[in-house]
Amino acid sequence: MKERGKDEVRTLVRRYYGSIADRSNMRCGCQPSSYCSDEPQPPRLVQEAEELDYTRGDTREISDHSNSGFGCGNPTIIAGLKPGEKVLDLGSGAGFDCLLAAERVGEHGYVIGIDMTPEMIEQARKNAAKGSYANVEFRLGEIEHLPVKSNSVDVIISNCVINLSPEKAAVFKEAFRVLKPGGRIAISDIVATAELPQEMRENEAFICGCIGGAATFGELEQYLIGAGFQNVRITPDEKSRESIRTWAPGVNVEQYLVSAYIEATKPALAERTGIAVRQA
Repeated sequence: MKERGKDEVRTLVRRYYGSIADRSNMRCGCQPSSYCSDEPQPPRLVQEAEELDYTRGDTREISDHSNSGFGCGNPTIIAGLKPGEKVLDLGSGAGFDCLLAAERVGEHGYVIGIDMTPEMIEQARKNAAKGSYANVEFRLGEIEHLPVKSNSVDVIISNCVINLSPEKAAVFKEAFRVLKPGGRIAISDIVATAELPQEMRENEAFICGCIGGAATFGELEQYLIGAGFQNVRITPDEKSRESIRTWAPGVNVEQYLVSAYIEATKPALAERTGIAVRQA
């Protein structure tokens, strides 16, 4: 099977997420489209959210339309967001995590969401306006080429998106660039615990469904350290395998994948010695 090029992967992902941007009752996101559900029942939504570390308090004040699936975890719970901080969300989708972050940083804080899908940006802006969020903005752009100034944000969050990028090393280099010295990343994503079969890596639905592009723990560490990050910590959530199993029933994808929280910091200026040290 011929390996897909970087531009082809981006086109596939952009087309897929553009197609679900306005389907507010669809629970898609990180799962192949053939397994999406059109069941709009609140109990299932609450259960799904709680399984991914969200709480009823997280979802109570935010419109259901800001969600096209909860991704694979809640990055805001490990971000330690503080009032007044500036937050950047990589692959912000319809804006759910951005709105949660906006609540946490308060009126003196600010949140920027980046997404490469015009339809998602449009939906996210509508959701922010509906909730009268004045401290959030959404920008069209690729996470490998962020439309954000260098050394300008305190925290970067992301939810089940970096696996979709065909240039993950570039994503982390850009993340390092835009973070202020001493800034941090708090990411939830799918990580490969075993080598994925080639047919899974090349399958269009699996690429778009957060399966085909998953990096291993070792690869993620290399990307982060190579970008200059320190204090790298990748924490798997073994209970997530049961949820991952439902993304592609009968295919046993849970044998290869797990959700994980990824944390790291950009050295403060006084610590910039040229070599970042990883601490387990």
